[in-house]
Amino acid sequence: MSHRFHHLLAIEPLNREQITFLLDQAKPFQEFQRYPLKKLATLRGKTIALAFFENSTRTRISFATAASRLGADTMSLQAESSSLKKGESLIDTVRTLEAMKPDAIVIRHSSSGAAEFISRRVDVPVINAGDGTHEHPTQGLLDALTIRDRRGKLDGCKITIIGDILHSRVARSNIHLLSKFGAQITLCGPAMWLPRELECLAPNIRRVPRLEEALDGAEVVMALRIQQERLHEPSLAADEYILRYQLTPARLRLAHPDAIVLHPGPMIRGLEIDPAVADSLQSCVLEQVTNGLAVRMALLFELVAGSTDPQDHAKDSAHASH
Repeated sequence: MSHRFHHLLAIEPLNREQITFLLDQAKPFQEFQRYPLKKLATLRGKTIALAFFENSTRTRISFATAASRLGADTMSLQAESSSLKKGESLIDTVRTLEAMKPDAIVIRHSSSGAAEFISRRVDVPVINAGDGTHEHPTQGLLDALTIRDRRGKLDGCKITIIGDILHSRVARSNIHLLSKFGAQITLCGPAMWLPRELECLAPNIRRVPRLEEALDGAEVVMALRIQQERLHEPSLAADEYILRYQLTPARLRLAHPDAIVLHPGPMIRGLEIDPAVADSLQSCVLEQVTNGLAVRMALLFELVAGSTDPQDHAKDSAHASH
């Protein structure tokens, strides 16, 4: 079966075979991260445009590093220096980027749907690096790769997601992805961030207000990053969030004994997650970062190089490093 992709805009429209294909494509690039020589010529002569209209350090550096390790050049547009500050429209800015002839555009934007909007107006592959509260597909893929590596499978896992589900594109991408593998998903957080409509995102979703109940038997526990400005909303202060929803060692013991802990980063230690949990053997936070590189390398390879086997390039690098 062909799994050709032109863009990666969201997880929701993908089926489990396409997702499995992308996760499998990332495997040789996971191995590649262990080589002394971390440089391929796969995309030599290609240029990746990083159009980050919303501030992000981790995701931008991850994509830039992925492109560099494949041998590609990057051109970078960041929010603080963007012509949008001067009143230029999104489409004019992206057309200017396209006129510089990149081979793909990675876009992050505060408006939901921005990546799809751009993809309909340019002729090169577009990767969504996060759009508003819609999706963050590469985060969903790297989380799935981490779960599959640690748990041995994705099918039927019991997943608990804690925090601001309402505003989280990370939660949405994970819900769409994991539900395609029959996951049982429990959402937990303050009532204002846990509306009933979330149950419509996928099958087998339940909303649980008490963290202790939500963690019961969970095999994967994901604590979301909390925007601190939202903790000034009526009825919720930081100390109350910590009291009711922080993932602590005692609470984690309510989950499955082999449960793993994910966090999309950056973590606010002592708010969403206790440092003892963040640094525990059950924590996969650093693995997520490494797997993010592998996933993004695989995507750039798939969308820009497209026709050859990534395993061949990883083998070439292995020989070159000896």
